[in-house]
Amino acid sequence: MLSNKKIGFVGGGAMCEALMGGLLSRGMLKPTQVTVHDVVKERLHYLKERYAVHIAESGQAVASTSDVLFLTVKPQVMASVLSSIGKFVPKKTLVVSIAAGIKIATIEKYLLGVPVVRVMPNTPVAVGEGMSAVARGTNADEAAANMVSEMFSAVGRSVQVDESMMDAVTGLSGSGPAFFFLMLDALSDAGVRVGFSRQNALLLSAQTMLGAAKMVLETGEHPGKLKDMVTSPGGTAISGVHMLETHSIRAALIEAVVAATARSRDMGKDQ
Repeated sequence: MLSNKKIGFVGGGAMCEALMGGLLSRGMLKPTQVTVHDVVKERLHYLKERYAVHIAESGQAVASTSDVLFLTVKPQVMASVLSSIGKFVPKKTLVVSIAAGIKIATIEKYLLGVPVVRVMPNTPVAVGEGMSAVARGTNADEAAANMVSEMFSAVGRSVQVDESMMDAVTGLSGSGPAFFFLMLDALSDAGVRVGFSRQNALLLSAQTMLGAAKMVLETGEHPGKLKDMVTSPGGTAISGVHMLETHSIRAALIEAVVAATARSRDMGKDQ
């Protein structure tokens, strides 16, 4: 799929490294296929030393030679980056943006006739367990979207959605790690409260959350059914579930996702 293709990254930050590292480690790319540009020279030299990829002195140089071009820059600098590289991007190049809140139509204004795919990944891509949503633009066909989905599956899982759902993706999977980190912090505190060391409390909590998530994904069972399997009559788990329901944990989580989605929409309007 990616053999003999030249892959470029404009922006060499954490998301670039996570995706690039995942593709390289899975053998989907060779270092000789990859070129990266970043305004921070020290970052470029680090990526070259660690991954043996090529580095470029300008975004234009990467844009003009890439078959697949990843825009892995912060949303606030996207306009200036697109202005800088726009006329250097060939019509055949597939452009992939991961900038939150930047709509495909905005990118297409700078890249007339160029196929564009927008992706919303989340931070666990850094450990190969990310969740990424993929939406294709006017000039991107199904094959392009499928290729991007496969690439992001190298660092977790991916799903294809209509771009209109990207704010909801941001509210659920994009913001979701923060909600789970908060829950893990609370569960760790609870473990300390009942007598564990902080280290053991965090290990017990994190592995339990990881295992529960994996059961949902691998069994395909509804989480409600899996919950019922744990909650025996008059037992410990149902006592804890009752306490959580008393404090409206369901409503709090639903409202958190709704609030994050609304904020994403507001931020998009400001772009």
